[in-house]
Amino acid sequence: MYLTKKHPYLREILVNLAYLKFNTLNKMLLTRIFVLFLTAITTLSAQQKDIALDDIWSGSFRTEGLDVLRSLSNGKEYSVLNYDRTAKQSTVDVYNYKSGEKVRTIVNTNDLGGVSRILSYEFNKDESKLLLATNLEQVYRRSRLGTYYIYDIQSKKFELVSNNKIQEPTFNNDGTKVAYGFNNNLYTKDLGSGEEKQITFDGKKNSIINGITDWVYEEEFAFVRAFDWNKDGSKIAFIRFDETEVPEFSMDVYGKELYQTQQVFKYPKAGEANAKVSLHLYDLASGKTSNVDLSGYNSYYIPRIMWTEDTNVLSTQLTNRHQNKVDLVFVDATNNNASLVLQETDKAYIDIKDDLTFLNDNSFIWTSEKSGWNQIYYYDKTGKLINQITSGDWEVTNYYGFDQRTGRIYYQSTENGSINRDVYSVLRSGKNKTRLSTETGTNSASFSADYSNYINTFSNAKTPQKYTLHESLKGNQLRDIVDNTSLKSKLNGYKMSPKEYSTININGNDLNMYMIKPLNFDPNKEYPLFMYQYSGPGSQSVANRWGGSNDYWHQMLAQEGFIVACVDGRGTGLKGRDFKKMTQKELGKYEVEDQIAVAKKLGKRSYIDKNRIGIWGWSYGGFMSSNCLFQGADTFAMAIAVAPVSSWRFYDTIYTERYMETPQENASGYDENSPISHVDKLEGDFLLVHGSADDNVHAQNTMRLVEALVQADKDFDWAVYPDKNHGIYGGNTRLHLYKKMTRFIKESLGEPKDNLIQIKN
Repeated sequence: MYLTKKHPYLREILVNLAYLKFNTLNKMLLTRIFVLFLTAITTLSAQQKDIALDDIWSGSFRTEGLDVLRSLSNGKEYSVLNYDRTAKQSTVDVYNYKSGEKVRTIVNTNDLGGVSRILSYEFNKDESKLLLATNLEQVYRRSRLGTYYIYDIQSKKFELVSNNKIQEPTFNNDGTKVAYGFNNNLYTKDLGSGEEKQITFDGKKNSIINGITDWVYEEEFAFVRAFDWNKDGSKIAFIRFDETEVPEFSMDVYGKELYQTQQVFKYPKAGEANAKVSLHLYDLASGKTSNVDLSGYNSYYIPRIMWTEDTNVLSTQLTNRHQNKVDLVFVDATNNNASLVLQETDKAYIDIKDDLTFLNDNSFIWTSEKSGWNQIYYYDKTGKLINQITSGDWEVTNYYGFDQRTGRIYYQSTENGSINRDVYSVLRSGKNKTRLSTETGTNSASFSADYSNYINTFSNAKTPQKYTLHESLKGNQLRDIVDNTSLKSKLNGYKMSPKEYSTININGNDLNMYMIKPLNFDPNKEYPLFMYQYSGPGSQSVANRWGGSNDYWHQMLAQEGFIVACVDGRGTGLKGRDFKKMTQKELGKYEVEDQIAVAKKLGKRSYIDKNRIGIWGWSYGGFMSSNCLFQGADTFAMAIAVAPVSSWRFYDTIYTERYMETPQENASGYDENSPISHVDKLEGDFLLVHGSADDNVHAQNTMRLVEALVQADKDFDWAVYPDKNHGIYGGNTRLHLYKKMTRFIKESLGEPKDNLIQIKN
C-alpha cells in the first residue's frame, strides 16, 4: 500500500487488522483497531502541510533539470548552459558523459563586455564557434527577436551578428557564414570579412515574409525558421509568404498610457484566405534567386523543407488544404526540377512530423500511420519501400535517430501501455529490438552525437524527473545525473494523494482514467467530483508522468475534500489512428458525449455525490467544459472554461480545417457543436475566463459567448485579464486566477462536509 510505504510503522496495525478479519474474531475489537488505524492516519495527515496556491505559483515545487544540453561531436562530452544567480553570470560548461565531471568552461559572461546573461547557444558543425542568444523578446509562441553574438572558442573573439534584433540566425556547415531574418527579409554575414548581404528585398510587415513563418505556420506547423543551408553552404532554400490577401486581426493593448495601442497581424480564420507560399533557392556565388515550380503537386502548404545528404538535392513536404495528402518532393538544385518521391494519403488528415532522416546514400527514414498505428519505415533514395522497421498495435511517439556505425534505430514508444513511454533500439532490418529503459512510467532519451551513450529522463506519477546516463547498446545505467530527491523529500511533508490509474468503459471504449482522492478517503461518504480534461485531437492528459502546476492544484482540491478525475475520451491520442480520427468533421460531438457519460457513470459510485459534479479545461478543454455544462445540464452542476474556443469559425485555418474542413464545406459540424448554439440549456454555475491579448484563441470567442448567454438571459461569472495572452500569466496573474477558480469551485459544488469517518456496523 502507498500509505505503508510512506509510514512503515502502520504495517503492524494493518497486519493485525487482516488477522482479525480473516479469523472472524470479536467484531467490537476489530472496530476498535480500525478506529485506531484511522486515528493514526489522521494524526500523520495532521503532521503534513496542506498545499497552498502560493506554494504552487512561487516555484516551491520546481524540478531541477539540464538546461540547453548539447552533445559534442566526440561523443564523450556534452555542454550545458548554467546560470549562477549569486554571481549573476552565465556559463557554457562541458562535462564528461561517464564521470559527470566538468571538463572546462567554454564561455563566461564575465569575460564578455556588455553581456549579462546568455539565454541559449548553438555550435557550428566543427564546434569551433558559438552562436549566443541574448536579450530575447517574444513575438509569438515560438518566435523570438534577439541580440546575437558569435564567439570564436580558440581566439576568444566576440562579435555582434547584427546591430539589429534579428530572428533565427543559423550557421552554414563550415561556420564561415550566418544567415538570419530581419524585417521580413533574409540576410547573410561573412564571419571572416564581416560583410553583411541582404538577399531578399520585398519583405514588408503584414504583406511579404521571406524565410520566417507567418503566425499560423508557426502555431500549427510548429516551426519558425523557413530557410535552410545546403550541405556545402553554397545555397539557401527558403519559403516566401505572401500575406496580402490574408485578413487582419487586431487586439487592443491597454498598457499603462492614456490611450491604448493595437497589435495588428495577419490571422487566417477557418475558411478564409491563407498566405500564398512559394519555394525559392538563393545561390551565394551568383547572388541570384530562382523559383521552384511546385504547381504539379499538393503544394497549398509547404510545412517542411530540408536539404538531403546530396548538396544539390532539397527535400520538401507539401500538403493540400485539407491536409489529407502529403507529397515528399525532391528538388534538383542544378536545374530546379521537382520530382515526387513519396505520397501519403488518409481519409481524415496526416500529421506533419520531424522524423524524416537521410542516411549517407540518401535513403531515408519516415514515420507513418498507414498501418493504423504510427510506425517507422525505411525507403531508398527513389522512394521505394525497403522495409517496415517497427510494427504492432502501439505508437512510435518519438524517433531519436539512426546510428550509422551500428545500424541501429532509436525510438520511444507506447509498447508498455498507452499511458507509458519506453526507449527502444532496433536494427534497420526491424530485427533484434531491445528495450533500453527499465522503469515503468515516462522515459525519454537524449543521445550523444555518436550514439554511444544517452541521457534518460524518467518520471512517473510518484517520481519527479530523474536524469541518468546509459550506454546505448543495452541500456545499462552508468551513473545518476539529477534525481530531484530534494523535491521528493520536501513533498513528503505535504498532503499528497496517490494518482490512481484505471480504465472506464464508455460508449464501447476502454478510456484511460486517473483519479485523485482525499488522503482520508472514506468509501462510506459522498464526495463532490471535479473533472479535468483537454480532449483535443491526438492529445493525452492521462499519462504516467510527473505532473505540473495543475496537478498540485488538483492535489490541493483533493485534500480539501474533492475527488478529481481525468478521462481521455475518443479523439485523443496514442490508441491508434481510428480512435484518434473518429472525431473528424465533428469536433466537440463525441468528446462531449464521452465526458458526460463518464460523469454519469462515476456519479453512480456510492462515494460520489452525483448532484455535485463539475468540469474544467483550458483552450480546447474550455471549449469542452462549456459544451459539457450546456449539453449535460442534468449531469454537471458547474464548469470553468479558460481561454475557450466558442466556435471553430473563429479559429485558424491550418488547425481547424485539418479536423473540420472549411465552414463552407461543413457548416453543421461547426455550428451544431459550438457552445454558442447551446447556451439556452445552461442551468449550472459557469465561470468564463480569457486574456484580452490572446493572439491564439482570440478574446472574440469569449465575447461572442458572453453575448449569447446574455441574450439567453443566463446568469454566469466571467473575468478578462488585461493584456494577457493564451497562457494568462505574468506577475500575480496566475495566482489570482487560481484563487478565483478555487473559490468558484467551493461556492458551486459546496464546501465539502466534515471529514469524520463513518464506520458501518
